[in-house]
Amino acid sequence: MRPSPPPAPSIRHQLVTWLLLPLSWLYAAVLAVRNWLYDRGWKASAAGWVPLVGVGNLRVGGTGKTPHVVWVVEELLRQGQRPAILSRGYGRQTRGPRLATAADSAATVGDEPWQYFTQFSTLGVPVAVAENRQLGLDLLRQHHPELTTVVLDDAYQHRRVQPTLNILLTELARPFYHDHVLPAGRLRETRAGAARADVVIITKCPPDLGAAAQGEVTTQVRRYARSGVPVLFSAYDYAAPQPLTAAAQTLGAPRTGQPALLLTGIAQPGPLREHLLAVGFLLAEELVFPDHHAFTPADLGAVRARWQPGQAIFTTEKDATRLLAPALAETLAGLPVYTIPVRVALLGAGAAQLRQLLPGASPSSLVLL
Repeated sequence: MRPSPPPAPSIRHQLVTWLLLPLSWLYAAVLAVRNWLYDRGWKASAAGWVPLVGVGNLRVGGTGKTPHVVWVVEELLRQGQRPAILSRGYGRQTRGPRLATAADSAATVGDEPWQYFTQFSTLGVPVAVAENRQLGLDLLRQHHPELTTVVLDDAYQHRRVQPTLNILLTELARPFYHDHVLPAGRLRETRAGAARADVVIITKCPPDLGAAAQGEVTTQVRRYARSGVPVLFSAYDYAAPQPLTAAAQTLGAPRTGQPALLLTGIAQPGPLREHLLAVGFLLAEELVFPDHHAFTPADLGAVRARWQPGQAIFTTEKDATRLLAPALAETLAGLPVYTIPVRVALLGAGAAQLRQLLPGASPSSLVLL
C-alpha cells in the first residue's frame, strides 16, 4: 500500500499560507538563532543523571506521542529497568515541579501525565511534571534515586536537557517535510530540527504500508535527518472498548452495527473515527472539542441532548482523565461511556530496532540495523 498524498490545499488556504509566510520566516529565524546557540555550546544543555529518552515532534499536536511514550516505558520495564516519566504537564492548573500522587488529577498534573500515572503507578513508575525539565529531573533524583532511565514526554524543543536518545515522531498523513513553521503552518521549528533526532518514527501508518511506500517516505525524511538515522514506521493498535461509567457496564459490551456517539478533545480524532467505522459501529453523532479541552457540565449536557438510549458513547483514554473530574460526576451519570485503549505496533523489524537503541538494552535483545 502506498501512502496517500496530502489533500490539495484550497486556494483560500494557499493564500492565507502565503500571507503568513513572512511571520513564519521571522519566527523561524529566532528559533534558528536559539538552536545555533545550543549547538555551539553557548547555551547550556545538560545531560541527565541517568540516561534520558526524549519522545517529541516538530509539529503542534496529534502525532501519537502518548502511546509511543507508553511503548517505550513498557519496553524499559520488560528489560528490568526502573523508568520514570517527566512531562511539562500542559493544561494543568498548577505550576512548578510536581510529583504525581493518588491525590492528583488531570487538573493538577495535566491529562497526559495523569493517564501515565493511572496506567503505571502500580508498576512503580514515577510521573513528574515541570515546565523546566532540569528542575523536574532534580525532583525525581531527590525522591527516586533508584531510577535507571527517565522518559521525557514532549521535550524535543526543550533544549536545557540533552536526551541520550532523541525520538522524533511525525504523522504519515501530515509529515514535517510538507509543513511550514507557525503561523503559516503547524511546525514548532524548521524542518532542520529533524537533524537532532536519533531515530524518526512515522506514525499512524496503515499496518500494510509496503516497502516501496516506506522507501519514499524515508527518502524525504533523510533530506533533513542525519545520515544513518533509522526511520521506522508505526501503526495504531486499538483494543476492545472498556466501560468508563456504571451505565456502560449495565449496557454491556458494544456490538457491531450499534449506533454510537464519538466524544473527543484531542488534536486528531480522525484515526479513532476511522477505526470505529471500520469495525462496524454507526456514528450517529460526533462531538469534537479542542485538544486538552476541560469538559464542563454544559458540554456533557450537550452530549446527553444528542444521545439516544441504546447508543454507546466512545472516547479516548486521554479524554477519560478529564471526563472523570468530580465536577462532572452528576452530568456524566447515566451515560454509557466507553474508552478505546490504543497502543502502537512498529511495522516490520521496527520494534527490534527501537529496542536496540534504548539505553541499557541487553546484548541478547540487540539486532543489526
